[in-house]
Amino acid sequence: MDYRLKPPGKTCAGTGRPLVPGEVCHSVLIEKEGHLVRFDYSDAGWSEPPKGHVGYWKTTTPAVTDAPTQTLDAESAQRYFEQLSEEASPTHDRQRYVLALILLQQRRLRLENTREDGDDEFLELSGRHGEGSFEVRNLKLSDADTQQLQVELKSHLSTEWS
Repeated sequence: MDYRLKPPGKTCAGTGRPLVPGEVCHSVLIEKEGHLVRFDYSDAGWSEPPKGHVGYWKTTTPAVTDAPTQTLDAESAQRYFEQLSEEASPTHDRQRYVLALILLQQRRLRLENTREDGDDEFLELSGRHGEGSFEVRNLKLSDADTQQLQVELKSHLSTEWS
């Protein structure tokens, strides 16, 4: 059975004070109107699980993340990749390469073959619905460069292509 629970709360359900990252947290599930509802308590606000609880556990309050992870719209990424492939400008090779990796991971593109031309390796790709054939030079970027380009692409696609 699959349960979808909200992440830990930011305030204690017993005292109303903020839950501090790293401190002990008591979490409890209660069924209300056919839904599981989660309540989180600080050590000071916890005495025992409320009557009728479904489950409870003790954990540590997680650290707060700076910002939610920005997701990449697969349809926008596909369209942008196709546009960059039509233009075939060397200035966009890095973006095309990283988009190709993302679309391969999302199974929107398939790797049909690789070929070598001198010192260069090329990825021969096709779309899962028959789009393409696309050829992308394997740039073999470092993880740091790839991650930085992913951030830039997500930002660009969320503002320009969605």
